[in-house]
Amino acid sequence: MKKRYLLAAFLMAGFSKTFAQKTEQIKLITLDPGHFHAALVQKNMFPNVSSEVKVYAPQGKDLDMHLARINGYNTRAQNPTAWKEILYTSPDFFEKMVQEKAGNVVVMAGNNKKKTEYIKKAIDAGFNVLADKPMVIDPQNFDMLKAAFESAKKQGVLLYDIMTERSEITTMLQREFSMDASVFGTLQKGTPDNPAVTKESVHHFWKYVSGSVLTRPAWFMDVAQQGEGIVDVNTHLVDLIQWECFPEQIIDYKKEIKVNSAKRWATDMTLAQFKDITQLEQFPDYLKKDVKGDVLKVYSNGEINYTIRGVHAKASVTWAYKAPEGGGDTHYSIMRGTKSNLVIRQGAEQKYQPVLYIEPAKNVPDFEQKLTKAVEKVAQKFPGISIQKNEKGWELVIPDKYKDGHEAHFGLVAQRYMQYLKDGKLPVWEVPNMLAKYYTTTEALKLAQKSK
Repeated sequence: MKKRYLLAAFLMAGFSKTFAQKTEQIKLITLDPGHFHAALVQKNMFPNVSSEVKVYAPQGKDLDMHLARINGYNTRAQNPTAWKEILYTSPDFFEKMVQEKAGNVVVMAGNNKKKTEYIKKAIDAGFNVLADKPMVIDPQNFDMLKAAFESAKKQGVLLYDIMTERSEITTMLQREFSMDASVFGTLQKGTPDNPAVTKESVHHFWKYVSGSVLTRPAWFMDVAQQGEGIVDVNTHLVDLIQWECFPEQIIDYKKEIKVNSAKRWATDMTLAQFKDITQLEQFPDYLKKDVKGDVLKVYSNGEINYTIRGVHAKASVTWAYKAPEGGGDTHYSIMRGTKSNLVIRQGAEQKYQPVLYIEPAKNVPDFEQKLTKAVEKVAQKFPGISIQKNEKGWELVIPDKYKDGHEAHFGLVAQRYMQYLKDGKLPVWEVPNMLAKYYTTTEALKLAQKSK
């Protein structure tokens, strides 16, 4: 373990130039903002961040929707923002961004087809990059992402992806309790049929964002541009498995990860449903390759079964068209310990809100007493949490102040990233583990496509 940390420290030495030595103020650049996540990074203002944001993008609906969202934040009644968006919309927008160097942090959240290429070129040009997931959507470009991190080390800049789910309170608490051996014991190894760690995510094409129905760009349904589900949303799940099971430890993907099986399948979308979320009358030509009759086949679903340091894990994502009444995107997660299981459920019984349960194994002496002490310890970090007994064990009772919602997590990630910029470096485990994560997802896609 010590060798891993020393190796990572050596690898990260190139990031030691502090951001403060280069500039005292962060100036954001938004590149081709095709995804609503680009706007969510700017939902609130930040100290030491210029209110002027240079936007380089082609003209079109993607840009119009992005500017409308920023305007909504600027004009809202409570806590309005004061962003000033400065546009460059000619076809050479990327080259102009590199030439002008109008900012020092490039935010990328949009069409993923060229994202890895854009990341590499932006890093080579000396920009810091905060990129929405996924940073790579196919195995062919994994080496380009590796090269981007190597270039970032040489340039003394920081490349980081937006992992919002680390800020979700039940996930944070699941991680905290998994590190308490008196309650959790040690992480089991599991089997392919009964993994030690399972994370399942259900998403929906039709959804509300910032109070209104989200209009999706048509390319979002094209896996050649958005990426298949197995390399898209699954990025979050694989990240959480690493982050929770091996906190702040370096994962060597070449030696410690093995993808055992993977599969992919399509969500069917009718033309009427497509119209409802895109406001378009017909499927664009680039989607016709995926249209069977009057139904669009979107390969947004995927499952990965793999081992990480010998621990069996499963990550799967499913996309439905629309959530049930009162529901939304949902998450299921279980970590199996030798003394208890830590389970997050988010179904109808939980009113579609995530709830963390602690369910003890049989014959664990004085478990309730140990759990009470563990809760008191965790409550020092998260004041107000408590437990409530149920038939299977205990439910964590979490104060509403911690339930800030998915949209707020983008700001929290941005704040962390800005602190890393101030420090001039990322934590030593972040870059190796980003590579491990994207190795897992791209290798799984390769295997799933072979198995179809």
